[in-house]
Amino acid sequence: MYLTRFRLNTARPGARRLLSSRQSMHAAVLSAFPDLLPGSVPTPGEPRVLWRLDQQARAQVILYVVSPTPPDFTHLVEQAGWPAAAGADPERPGWQTRPYTPLLDRLSAGDRWSFRLTANPVHTIRRTKDEPRKITAHLTPAHQMGWLLDEKRQQRCGFRILEKPEGRRLLPDGTTHKGRPHTGDRYELSVTDARTLSFAKSRAAEAARSGGPVTVLTVTFDGRLEVTDPHALRRTLTQGIGKARAYGCGLLTLAPLSRDRTLA
Repeated sequence: MYLTRFRLNTARPGARRLLSSRQSMHAAVLSAFPDLLPGSVPTPGEPRVLWRLDQQARAQVILYVVSPTPPDFTHLVEQAGWPAAAGADPERPGWQTRPYTPLLDRLSAGDRWSFRLTANPVHTIRRTKDEPRKITAHLTPAHQMGWLLDEKRQQRCGFRILEKPEGRRLLPDGTTHKGRPHTGDRYELSVTDARTLSFAKSRAAEAARSGGPVTVLTVTFDGRLEVTDPHALRRTLTQGIGKARAYGCGLLTLAPLSRDRTLA
C-alpha cells in the first residue's frame, strides 16, 4: 500500500475545474493507475483507491491518496500542478509517494493517534411504516459526531474515540443536550468542515442535463483515537469508512500525537 500527497495549484483553471466536480476529481485520480479500467468496480473486501481533499488554507489544497500501487500523477501535474518546477527536478515529479505498509504493520492495540477523516455520515429514515427507507444525511454536528461515535461502527473499524480528561471539559460531564454524550465536549472529536457538494455524475449526464445532479454532504472530523483491533483498523485504512468513497469520502489518516500531521 502507498500514501501519496499532491498539492493542487489553485491558480490554474484545470485545478479549479477539478475542485468544482468530485466526479472529475475521481476520474483524474483513477487515471493515475494504468491497471484500473474506466468504470471498474472495486472488489469487496480488497484494498482500494481512496482519496481526500484537505484545504489547509485558502490557496492550499492537498490531495491525499491511499492505493495498492504507486500512482503516476504526471497528467495531474500538467493539468493542475506546477509542470515547470516538476520538470526541473526529476527527483521531485510534483507529488510525494511513500510506502504505507510499514505504518499498517506497526499498528498495535492500545496505540494512540491523531486522526483526520472526511466522511459522508448518513442514516436511513421513513416517515411511515409502509414507506420505503430513504438514505439521508446527518445535518447537525451533534448527529454527525454521533454517527462516528456509534459503538458498533467504532468496533467494526478497530478503534475507539478517546475521551477528554475532565479538567479539559468546558461543560459538566461533557454533555449539553438531553444527556447525550456526543453532543458536548466529552470526546476528543470535532467537526472542522461540512460541505454540501452538487455535481453531475458523468460527463454525458452533465451534457444532457438529465437525471439531476448528485448531492453529497461531506464532513471532516479531527480527533484522537486508540487502536482496539489492529487487523480491523488496517482494513479501515485501506478500504475506507462509510459511503461516497468514490467522491473523496472514507479516507482515514493517522498522525503521531506528539507532532503535526505529516505524510506517514
